[in-house]
Amino acid sequence: MTSSNQTPQDAPTSVVFVHGMRSSGAIWENQLRHVRAAGHTAVAVDLPAHGARRHERFTMDGAFEALDDAVAGLPSGPIALVGLSLGGYTSLAWAARQGATDRLVGILAAGCTSDPKGKPVRLYRDVARGVANAAYLGRRLTGRVVHPSVHRPRLSVPTVRLPFRPLRSAPGGSDLQQVEIAPQQTAEMYRPTWDVVTDALTHLAGRSSIANVRAARIPLWFVNGARDAMRIEEQRHLAAAHDGSLVVIPGAGHDVNMEAPSAFNRVLTRALADFNRRA
Repeated sequence: MTSSNQTPQDAPTSVVFVHGMRSSGAIWENQLRHVRAAGHTAVAVDLPAHGARRHERFTMDGAFEALDDAVAGLPSGPIALVGLSLGGYTSLAWAARQGATDRLVGILAAGCTSDPKGKPVRLYRDVARGVANAAYLGRRLTGRVVHPSVHRPRLSVPTVRLPFRPLRSAPGGSDLQQVEIAPQQTAEMYRPTWDVVTDALTHLAGRSSIANVRAARIPLWFVNGARDAMRIEEQRHLAAAHDGSLVVIPGAGHDVNMEAPSAFNRVLTRALADFNRRA
């Protein structure tokens, strides 16, 4: 809600979070609390075949409808998308399509800088499976994931301080010198079967994320974990962006928002401030 002296254009940017493959909007619990505490309106969608929509098959049209519905339910004013992996690719494709809302002022795209176009679906699916399984195993070994059938209370864990060096910052530079990386446990959400991966990659294989980046005439922040195997074309994506920034978070893998929540939230705060200022 805006104050009596605030127009919708002056209001804080509303945020739509879009999850990755074989997860749900539940992965954004930490980020939802973070941005709402800062005064933003925020929602996390469930894409087809995931979460509350688990009984549907994934299609890109269905994913676009999920974003359309989320945006329609938000207050007037600027909107930013924050997407991880499949959610990042979907957000970029949604922004690039003809007739995308002019309320969109920026996208933070995480874990989605490997262009899927032209790659054999089976091969790319196997790579995605390996990345996801490695990330899941890593979280199991470090106590950062809960078995799907078990809901344990959050644990208190130490904070680790590591250097933070954006490869390229937004105009105006960054005054961030270090970040806090603190593992956090969350309840494991419903995980679709691997059939959804084939469906999703089939829809992605005909779309170039590089082309979508070129078509987006808004600020784009690419955020990757340093250990993410999917960041192999991050420089190509950065070069294709009309107005792009790239941040690599040390110590994190593909699920960067869950593996390094404090670091990710700091970057998210800076990105939203950048989008607000430009809007």
